[in-house]
Amino acid sequence: MESPANNITMAAEQQVTRSLETGVSINQLITNSNLPLSSPPQTNIGPILLSVNPYTDVGNPLTLNSMRSVGLNDKLLRVVQDAVRQQSETGYPQAIILSGMSGSGKTYASMLLLRQLFDVAGGGPETDAFKHLAAAFTVLRSLGSAKTSFNSESSRIGHFIEVQVTDGALYRTKIHCYFLDQTRVIRPLPNEKNYHIFYQLLAGLSQEERVKLHLESYTPLNLSYLQSGDTRQDDVEDAARFQAWKACLGVLGIPFMDVVRVLAAVLLLGNVQFVDKSSSSGNNGTVTEVGVNGESTLNSVASLLGVPSASLFRGITTRTHNARGQLVKSLCDANMSNMTRDCLAKALYCRTVATIVRRANSLKRLGSTLGTLSSDSNESVHNQADVASQHASTVGTAGSKSSKSMAALNNAVRHATDGSIGILDMFGFEDPKPSQLEHLCINLCAETMQHFYNTHMFKSSIESCRDENIHSDVEVDYVDNVPCIDLISSLRTGLLSMLDVECSLRGTAETYLGKVKAQHRHNPRLFDPKPVDARCFTIQHFAGRVLYDTSDFLETNKDVVPDDLVSVFHKQTCIFGFATHLFGSELKALYSLETVPRGISFRISPTSHSDLLNGDEPVSTLTQDFHTRLDNLLRSLVHARPHFVRCVKANSSETSGKFDRGTVMRQIRSLQVLETVNLMAGGYPHRMRFKAFNARYRLLAPFCKLRRTEDRLTEDCLLILQCVEEEHMKSPLLTQSEVSTSWVIGKRHIFLSEGIRQQLEMLRSDTRHRAAVLIQAVWRGTYARKRWPLLRRNLEMKSGNTGGTSNLSSNHRTSNGGGANACLPSTSKASAPPTLTRPRPQPIAGTPPPDPNEKCDQKIIQQTCTLFGLDLERPPPVPPSRPYTVTGNSKISYPQTRVMKMPYPEDGKGDVTLGKGEAVVVVGASSRRGHLVVEHCNTSIHVPFQFLELKPGPAVSI
Repeated sequence: MESPANNITMAAEQQVTRSLETGVSINQLITNSNLPLSSPPQTNIGPILLSVNPYTDVGNPLTLNSMRSVGLNDKLLRVVQDAVRQQSETGYPQAIILSGMSGSGKTYASMLLLRQLFDVAGGGPETDAFKHLAAAFTVLRSLGSAKTSFNSESSRIGHFIEVQVTDGALYRTKIHCYFLDQTRVIRPLPNEKNYHIFYQLLAGLSQEERVKLHLESYTPLNLSYLQSGDTRQDDVEDAARFQAWKACLGVLGIPFMDVVRVLAAVLLLGNVQFVDKSSSSGNNGTVTEVGVNGESTLNSVASLLGVPSASLFRGITTRTHNARGQLVKSLCDANMSNMTRDCLAKALYCRTVATIVRRANSLKRLGSTLGTLSSDSNESVHNQADVASQHASTVGTAGSKSSKSMAALNNAVRHATDGSIGILDMFGFEDPKPSQLEHLCINLCAETMQHFYNTHMFKSSIESCRDENIHSDVEVDYVDNVPCIDLISSLRTGLLSMLDVECSLRGTAETYLGKVKAQHRHNPRLFDPKPVDARCFTIQHFAGRVLYDTSDFLETNKDVVPDDLVSVFHKQTCIFGFATHLFGSELKALYSLETVPRGISFRISPTSHSDLLNGDEPVSTLTQDFHTRLDNLLRSLVHARPHFVRCVKANSSETSGKFDRGTVMRQIRSLQVLETVNLMAGGYPHRMRFKAFNARYRLLAPFCKLRRTEDRLTEDCLLILQCVEEEHMKSPLLTQSEVSTSWVIGKRHIFLSEGIRQQLEMLRSDTRHRAAVLIQAVWRGTYARKRWPLLRRNLEMKSGNTGGTSNLSSNHRTSNGGGANACLPSTSKASAPPTLTRPRPQPIAGTPPPDPNEKCDQKIIQQTCTLFGLDLERPPPVPPSRPYTVTGNSKISYPQTRVMKMPYPEDGKGDVTLGKGEAVVVVGASSRRGHLVVEHCNTSIHVPFQFLELKPGPAVSI
């Protein structure tokens, strides 16, 4: 027999799944179970948004431009508006965090959020900033997406898009990328694919381009780096995506052929196979040398990379060692040479992605100085400013003008980037078979994001209530995943730290796994696989158990490429500038000393300049670098106000419109959605300081009753909450709600339930709206009454002294019942006012009317604007005033004699007054638009042109 607690849990699960199927918000579901069904794929849990991936067709999922045709989503738009509002009101950085399993639609939701963020604060999708970001996003999606066993459009690169906002307007965007899945470049898993760009490249290149890139006879079936995975391909769709990718490279200003030369070289490298062969060398006996199968392919790779074929072969097959200060060169065997070849392929691909990210982040906007700073994909804007200041101090002379200007620039950057809105789309939880080191890092990232959510939603709320002796009727029993994070990433005994030690000792997978099992033999989250394997272990993650194979852990973690190979790309031997640029930092550090090569290694992933200033090799590994960047990301998130979007995939087969309750239920349990529902429905998830609460909600209480002193803040808070309770009692719908609307006064905070927070925000919004309407009404009335005398005189002039204006004044006074305009003067005549209508312009004779269905060709308009230097987003400047007047068919130059049609100034309070009917001399057009310069009594007066009438006289030729 099931316990009552289990029955409650099952009922809550059924409510959550029903809300996901119907699109009804959970708060509404709690208050009313008979709501009509609808079909949006999002639902709210208080401020938390739960989004379901329905796997419907959304066009090209790899482009941000495809979001233009998608209708705006109200719930996602509300998240963006809330983030923009809080950032503008408080100046506090905001972070929209998307989390969920792989395939749950995080990237699609992030693109929708970006599009809506530009609609709210960035001027819309037609601005240059959006076009640049869309181009960068499209290029990076093709380079960083691949088909996995769970997701056909899986993002293998994590993104944190940081949007700088100033005064509620978007200022600049910056993309931070987190690239982990390097092994996929050389060896995708059996049922998975390599990165999409390789298949798009083969489908979209023209025959001429194929010849230039030495790819004329290659397909996914005969390329080694592609044939080990899924080789199925949709040529038509891949070709279309490749053309879009090519166009976006042009928007970013990146040469297309430079990038595809590197990508083609990566593909061809896989077909270069090194083999051992024996040769005799006199008295030395038999010496094993390395040969190559596919020498023509190696020559093609060397040609694409702009290096001599012999130099490339020597860089791959030889190795320099430093033995106690003596440099010794040795020949590598075939196995080592093939590993070095794979390292080169991974290095070329990773560095190409990083170069494109830096290029996308260095784009300037009008009026921006941020583009002058170099940007690194792994550093924040603030850190980059600090790095730039360090470089400035070492390059220039101390105290020079250049260093001072650089310091001023860095200060301006730091102040300009204080307010930001970040959209985080990081890796989702994965369980491939077999799982490798990159998957362990990906799942560590998912664990960390889950821990951040638990800390922000549950732990901080519960501990704050406990610290201030606040009792809550709802006990939230959430699962803390800190033990799993400690197992993987603790400083000394974590799996990653032990892996780094084993790499330094040149150990093996067996020795590493033996030490891990000895150290964590009592850890309940580490298991032996069944059947037992000497190279595998299992970890219990928050979303399930994952089996990891350590066979390639050590080699993947080293993440190095030897300097023998890096030195090949120096500008003395490499004629391909883009390839030299990919290794620019390493070459600069390597050639800082005379001895090249000297037996050091560099990271496959690009390394920042600061790590290579001493000319030595970096000490970090792949896991150390990722852990450092993850810590920096968490540091940024901790200082921001988070907004959570929890993503759920509707089924595991990527079937459109299918809702698999079992799959959704497992995700709901792992994401701890039920615990969130319980906390929002009956707990105290929100807390505010007394001063902050008073400052935000004091407009809800009568002004005369507020104390408004520091020592009476608690009394003011109680008064505000009492007023809210009175409003709550007036609403029958709210009084019937089962959602808690309670609040508690603590020692330092006011603890609020989700229900009372929503009421406070709703009343605050209504109060501000009513006040704004009242202010607008009063101002518009005052402005209309002030402007009425001038408007009445203009009507009198146009009526031609028919008496219509006096009757108009009389009627206006009568209709207002002697109100605000009762004091307006009137004349004795009482004729009907004339109807003042403007005649419609007639078309030119012989010109056919325009066709309303005919649309302008935007391409022709853009070409015309480019030809004449025009900007569609900026109107042309106002032309200067003419030095003459046209009357009839004649031109009359200045000075002119004109007659005043009415007195000026109207109130007669000026130093010099001009009476009605007085003749004056106009000497020219005024700099003030719509005014003329009148010389009167040796004084220049700027008079509106409608006050003057041209005196008839002979025309003056010009």
